[in-house]
Amino acid sequence: MRACRDQAARDKGPVGKARGLVVAGIRSGCGKTLATLGLAAAFRERGLRVQGFKVGPDFIDPTHLAAVSGRPVHNLDGWILRRGVTLELFHRYARDTDVCLVEGVMGLFDGASGSEESGSTAQMAKWLGFPVVLVVDARSQGRSAAALVRGFHDFDPELSLAGVIFSQVGGSSHEALLREAMSAYLPDLPCLGFLPRRPDMVLPSRHLGLFMAADLVRSPAEKPSEDGPEGMPEGMAGAENHSREQTTFWDSRRRESLAAWAEQGLDLEWIQRISEQPVFTNPASAGQATESASPSGSLPGAASGVTIGVARDSAFCFYYQENFRLLERAGARLVFFSPLADEGLPEGVAGLYVGGGYPEIYSAALAANRPMREAIRKAALDGMPVYAECGGMMYLLSELEDVDGKRYSMVDFFPGRAKMHSRFQALGYRKVELLADGVLGPVGTVLRGHEFHYSGLEEISESTYDPAFRVEDRRGRANLAGFRRGNVVASYVHLHFGSHPPAAVAFTRACERYAANRILR
Repeated sequence: MRACRDQAARDKGPVGKARGLVVAGIRSGCGKTLATLGLAAAFRERGLRVQGFKVGPDFIDPTHLAAVSGRPVHNLDGWILRRGVTLELFHRYARDTDVCLVEGVMGLFDGASGSEESGSTAQMAKWLGFPVVLVVDARSQGRSAAALVRGFHDFDPELSLAGVIFSQVGGSSHEALLREAMSAYLPDLPCLGFLPRRPDMVLPSRHLGLFMAADLVRSPAEKPSEDGPEGMPEGMAGAENHSREQTTFWDSRRRESLAAWAEQGLDLEWIQRISEQPVFTNPASAGQATESASPSGSLPGAASGVTIGVARDSAFCFYYQENFRLLERAGARLVFFSPLADEGLPEGVAGLYVGGGYPEIYSAALAANRPMREAIRKAALDGMPVYAECGGMMYLLSELEDVDGKRYSMVDFFPGRAKMHSRFQALGYRKVELLADGVLGPVGTVLRGHEFHYSGLEEISESTYDPAFRVEDRRGRANLAGFRRGNVVASYVHLHFGSHPPAAVAFTRACERYAANRILR
């Protein structure tokens, strides 16, 4: 172990380079999210500026890391985004920080394929040049844990596996057994920490994954509901509260508790030294094309300035920060509104962006806000450009039916109904091609994103819409999907504008044309 540490010191990157590490897991649910949060809280308590990133397309985990680190968290995805674009995005937010924490997705080697690394945490670690800390769920394991780690250690010789964190450790005897196994079979791979089982550190889940950070309201007086998610800690029972003005679950007291948990269980000094090893490769030397304009300037062909309304509340909360930035670079002024709480659209908007989220959880409140539903329908019928994805698309339908069969009225722009099911109906990466000229660009435009939903479509009348996309999954299977009617495009796919920035320009220009025509009328 000492030899390994000495080598790490010699390999330390020069001052001024991006510093950080990738926190990977053996699988989903192994404790890597809590380990990453613990590191972020502990480093922040030590006065370090922490920048978080999330590998993959997930919208939810980044909200927790953002709440703990105090900075917005950005997605890095090797299937959706080109290498040069990914590195430029990373460098933009990494350069003014002390340590970058990149939380992995699923297991270390899991991605878009079973035979190559595209979209995986391993791929991203190699792109960034960062060492990997592997989080291993040690429940019911002793010597077998060493066999498991050895498999991960030997699987890809090009990967820099710098150490192991064991989660769900049962006590001092369990820790000693794990140390003994690692010392016997992997003596040069350091054990960086042993995180004990802590029921109060369990984050509850619902059908799309963890609860959003803003939905976890910390209130010690509240008790878990009897029918709440298994393992829901005290204080999380109010998570379904509709208000977005509640104090976040990750308040200062809980962040301090999280930091103390990490301080006690992890070798933070050694982990910090590991984070100083990598030398970041600037995207300019990566041999890959980045965006067509400087990161801080306008995109080519940007609109001269137009206001776009973004639906953002508990029901519509799945957005990539990069999509917002690219819309702004394309000439948009973004204003946020709540389909749950507001009775009308913001003044002066010339376009709408309605993202995904949880309309199924807030269906009664959305249905009750008839003035907003009518305002959106009227704007769409008037020709206002609207881009809606997943939950946003469900909102634009006539009805939403919950798992119990109860139906709720929605915007009714696209006749049809979204019906919730108890199991997910689609999951995976998607490549889309526009089937006609529209608000996202000309026919043939290709973008990338992902799809994950529990609802299905019923009673859709094909006479009232045209399909928006030719959609291809990671296996090359294609079908027609989405809706196109007037200047409205909607589908289940969450698109990342970083996969094709001109789409952001196309949308703002469509909004600009609508605003000009509205003035002429």
